[in-house]
Amino acid sequence: HVQLVESGGGSAQAGGSLRLSCTASGYTSSSFCMGWFRQVPGKEREGVAVIDSDGVTSYADSVEGRFTISQDNAKNTVYLQMDSLKPEDTASYICAADSRTFMCRSFGQAYEYWGHGTQVTVS
Repeated sequence: HVQLVESGGGSAQAGGSLRLSCTASGYTSSSFCMGWFRQVPGKEREGVAVIDSDGVTSYADSVEGRFTISQDNAKNTVYLQMDSLKPEDTASYICAADSRTFMCRSFGQAYEYWGHGTQVTVS
């Protein structure tokens, strides 16, 4: 049974930084695509950043140059470093994982596994 647990959310001022973590348990495949999505009440969930098992990354235009996704395979953890935060970054940030690396070619949302989300508030 795969579980994804996010942590690191909280409040920050505009221009500040936060780092989110997503730790996977019960995941046995050596191939994966892991991504961060975000959702604001009343709006569709949107892709933020993805990384595959080869370390290839992709970012949404809205966060390119400000956010960095990285992975620590030894810890089964993916991170999202968020710098130069803006109020419009306020959302629930949700981690997703899939054994199919092609999922990282786009921000499609048919991931096998999802976390419950961690709230980020920027003021």
